[in-house]
Amino acid sequence: MPTGVALRDARQQLFAAAERLLLRAGPAALTSRSVTTEAGVAKGVLHRHFSDFDDFLAEFVLDAVSRMDPRVAGLPSAAGTGTVAANLTAALTALFESVAVALVPLVIARDELRARLREPWPAGVPVLTDAARLIGGYLDAEQQLGRLAATADTQTLAAMLIGTCHLQYTGNDHTPPPADDVSRVVSSVLSGAVPR
Repeated sequence: MPTGVALRDARQQLFAAAERLLLRAGPAALTSRSVTTEAGVAKGVLHRHFSDFDDFLAEFVLDAVSRMDPRVAGLPSAAGTGTVAANLTAALTALFESVAVALVPLVIARDELRARLREPWPAGVPVLTDAARLIGGYLDAEQQLGRLAATADTQTLAAMLIGTCHLQYTGNDHTPPPADDVSRVVSSVLSGAVPR
């Protein structure tokens, strides 16, 4: 790697390489050597910008959270447009076709990584926890607009949507489920909560 490359560029290059490796080969494939090789940089570049590999992984996970797909991040502002089911189906599909599914086993597999993430993220798994919060906020907004039953427990519905879709996306050998399956899950979870 040429000298004088900006810190942010090196970080993003390493994060992009880690994401490709994670999606292609899973969390066991992530090592400092494999990431730097995938990024096409010297191994020392990673250690120049991060105190150790778990520091790199924690920053990688937090970067993935900050880059959440706009269809998920913007979900609360979609309240009152389209249908509740269609909005949720689009957001959940975007979420689970991103790196989110691959981050879960990475975080679970590494004790030191989980410990480091507990400081900025005291509960749950980053990305999925944030997505559940955004979906809950969206459902709250729809409830206030009368498009969701006043008795609906929006936070439980959000958790059910995340959990059920996560199971669908992790059970197919990296093959996303058909769009109709995600739509059917959303409709089932919302049944009784969406006024007819």
